[in-house]
Amino acid sequence: MASHQDFVDYVAEQLREAGTICSRKMFGEYGLFCDGVFFAVICGDQLFIKITPAGEAAFSHLPKAPPYEGSRDYIWVEDVDDRDTMTALTRLTCLALQTQPKKRRK
Repeated sequence: MASHQDFVDYVAEQLREAGTICSRKMFGEYGLFCDGVFFAVICGDQLFIKITPAGEAAFSHLPKAPPYEGSRDYIWVEDVDDRDTMTALTRLTCLALQTQPKKRRK
């Protein structure tokens, strides 16, 4: 099931305190960026945030699941109404992703 733009807009609004949130249609679903860093996907009107060691340690109670078949696991944020948790997880994740070395394309 494809995600709806109004759900994507709602999630972006919930995350506004984490930074500048942008969405981009990707592979029939949506990718989320915070201050230019790709950190999450929305698939089937569900939010999945990339797993980082810091995010996993701080939010170990959140379930992990693949957003689509064949994908690696992401942290599945079931309660998108919990703005504080989503914002804190997004900030931790993006900080960790910004400090990772960039992968070089071949």
